[in-house]
Amino acid sequence: MASIDMHCLQLHNGRITMSFMGQKPPLPPIYMPENTPTKLAEPVGKYPRLNIVIQVVGSRGDVQPFIALGNELQLSGHRVRIATHDVFEKFVRDSGLEFYAIGGDPTELMAYMVKNPGIFPKFSTLRSGEISKKRKMISRMLEGCWESCIQPDSQTGEPFFAQAIIANPPSFAHIHCAQALGIPVHLMFTMPWTATRSFPHPLANIQSTETDHKTANFLSYGLVDAMTWQGLGDVINHWRKKSLDLEPVPVMAGPHLAASLNIPFTYCWSPALVPKPQDWPSHIDVCGFFFRPSPSYNPDPRILGFLEAGPKPIYIGFGSIVMENPEKMTAMILDAVRDCGIRAIVSKGWSKLGQGIEDENILFIDDCPHEWLFKQVSAVIHHGGAGTTACGLLNGRPTTIVPFFGDQPFWGNMVAAAGAGPPPIDHQSLTVTILSNSIRFLLSPDAVVAAHELAVKIRQENGVKEAVNSFHRNLPLKTISCELLTKEPATWFWKKGKKNLKLSHQAAAVLVEKEKINTSNLSIYKPQPIVIKNRRWDPWTATTSAAVDSAVDISLAIGQIGTKYRKEYQGALTKKRDNGTTSSRTALQAGSIALGKGFQNLGMAITKSAIELPLAVADGCHEIPGLYGDKPRDYGDVTDWKSGGLVGMKSFGYGIADGFAGLFTQPVKGAMKDGGKGFVKGVGKGTVGFLTKPFSGIFGFVSYPALGLYKTLSTSTHHGTQGRILSAQTDYGVFLAMTREIPEHVVEKIVKDFDWIVDGI
Repeated sequence: MASIDMHCLQLHNGRITMSFMGQKPPLPPIYMPENTPTKLAEPVGKYPRLNIVIQVVGSRGDVQPFIALGNELQLSGHRVRIATHDVFEKFVRDSGLEFYAIGGDPTELMAYMVKNPGIFPKFSTLRSGEISKKRKMISRMLEGCWESCIQPDSQTGEPFFAQAIIANPPSFAHIHCAQALGIPVHLMFTMPWTATRSFPHPLANIQSTETDHKTANFLSYGLVDAMTWQGLGDVINHWRKKSLDLEPVPVMAGPHLAASLNIPFTYCWSPALVPKPQDWPSHIDVCGFFFRPSPSYNPDPRILGFLEAGPKPIYIGFGSIVMENPEKMTAMILDAVRDCGIRAIVSKGWSKLGQGIEDENILFIDDCPHEWLFKQVSAVIHHGGAGTTACGLLNGRPTTIVPFFGDQPFWGNMVAAAGAGPPPIDHQSLTVTILSNSIRFLLSPDAVVAAHELAVKIRQENGVKEAVNSFHRNLPLKTISCELLTKEPATWFWKKGKKNLKLSHQAAAVLVEKEKINTSNLSIYKPQPIVIKNRRWDPWTATTSAAVDSAVDISLAIGQIGTKYRKEYQGALTKKRDNGTTSSRTALQAGSIALGKGFQNLGMAITKSAIELPLAVADGCHEIPGLYGDKPRDYGDVTDWKSGGLVGMKSFGYGIADGFAGLFTQPVKGAMKDGGKGFVKGVGKGTVGFLTKPFSGIFGFVSYPALGLYKTLSTSTHHGTQGRILSAQTDYGVFLAMTREIPEHVVEKIVKDFDWIVDGI
């Protein structure tokens, strides 16, 4: 059997050196074949007007593209809220968008990323306790992202209920919030996050010895995803259980949620710079850079005076990067500029470069819009943030990238491949000589011509508009719209007997007022339910994995019994000492309640374990035909006791029938396809199916209904989140009724269409 040995080593710049040795295994057919068209599909004509929350974690440069996106979404009729760090509130609101603070300090995050640019932190960082602080910050941001979906505006008090989520991957909460609400989620990012054979993960530095580079490229994504989940999976699962009342994500499923769930993905870079890989499926688009309209700007007289005093300068700046030694960088810049005999405008940035420095050929400036500034310079040198890179290339400026972490080396390599700049220069390798040589390269005729040709192509694109089209194309249009008001999203599900309808707030309000329906027949509607499955490959690894997971779950549940009792009991006693309002008896009661909940959780863990083991056998046996190219049947998702019973019956019926039928059909299929050789293979496939499919059916007949019953019981004991969702949805409906008057002719149409659909009148 083919196998690959993987070895990883983190470099000082945070990238992960990966060595793959051995013969390549067959790559899984997760993605589309190599002939996937790269041309973007036509825009969607009709779509409902939605409340969209855009969740963004990162620096100002990470937030800015999503402001441009939000403004474009507003032009399409949507209500848009940006959920990001508190410090960007003015930036967002001044752009005409709603804002919700999720917590987290981007300055701290940038300083941490420069010091620890990769997935694994330095030992000094571990020793200083920074990891614990960052995990708490991430926990707070997860909670903030969830609140951004259902909480009213902090300034106006206007109710809000998210009907779709757009997010960048580092916000981490996106898929989980969407699962809790049952709404569409769409990821957008400035760096590759989807596995491809075309290039490696931007955080990976491939050193492949025996494995071909395409396979190594593909595998690098899974490895980075696994390492990321290993560091954050427990934080995310704790938050899922505590705040969303959702089951923990299985260890094997966590790293690959976006890919396994086919979450739509839009990449906001120019296809002229990095074309869409041929092995990316149709729900992934490369739309172009996101450019905001040029802001109104009155140039600083100091800048104007400097520009008029001599030939065009170059620009040097590192934006939100927080350096450990800004004085050293300042000295290098001064020496390199003097060495080349040029002039330069240097952005002080978050590192405060140029403190106390005066030089007639160098101007140190504070914030200045790149859209204006880059038109005034001859070339640019910066850290390689996607937004800064895009702005420089749009203006046809040769570019040198000095990367610090993340996707910055990737953009440096892409610019160099286009001929618009030299290869990226790691900031720790930067010297006066290297910087001087890079400046001379930027001013060479070849670099100037290459940058100009790239700019011509980029100016023909409209990345923001194409991203909005991509968002609309990937909406579940058949399920998301109200059946009576198609321009409104469905929020309620009305059912009476065998009759049912998907209704918007306005349609439901009209029908209730006209006494056509009763509120007791309404329930929350979820247009795009998300079911996270623990994918199995075979019964042996499936059973082993389930046994380990069960042991861990039971051990944690046992450990938490005493921990929660002590926490509640001591907390109540502390409250008594502080204000004298709690007696020792009350403290004992608080501890007893926690103890009861602990034993309840232990009981659920044991029950789940009793289900998981036979379920693993059923799933594992069910997936075995996939190992030899025979696609397993899809029985549907188990969400409650009803669907569990249905899937159990399907599993049993098809398992027995397919197992016996395969003894005859597989050899015939093989012979028709490949003659005698195919017949022999068919006999083998039929025999394997005969030995595994009935087992899958028998174990599934018991385990799937049990899983459905467990999920029903679990939902009935964890109803806090659904209560908050119902409350937020109701508040938003009341707000609409009070602020948005429905014309009489629309009321008449709603009633008429309802009578026609329900009663045939």
